[in-house]
Amino acid sequence: MSTGGAYRPPPGPRVERATGVTDGSGNVSFAWPAGAFTAPPVVTVSVQGAAAFRSHSITANSAAATTVNVQAAAGVTLLGIGVLAVGAPAAGVTVHAIATA
Repeated sequence: MSTGGAYRPPPGPRVERATGVTDGSGNVSFAWPAGAFTAPPVVTVSVQGAAAFRSHSITANSAAATTVNVQAAAGVTLLGIGVLAVGAPAAGVTVHAIATA
């Protein structure tokens, strides 16, 4: 009986990275390579900094593509208290996404 051999760990989950810029409606879509995912991936999103407050949400996610919407809101001071104004679509914002199977 042989005692020699080598251990090779199984491959990790598939990971894809993408960067895009939002359109006039604050949306950006990331199309994943064909066959990269068999189910909707877990997507992590980050938004590049800017002067206004930014919030983002994933509005659609499938094995083929993910859509992210970015809103911007300016800070307003009212009676000495800082509050956020109503959010509006943020055009031209750079969005980074990492998708993991």
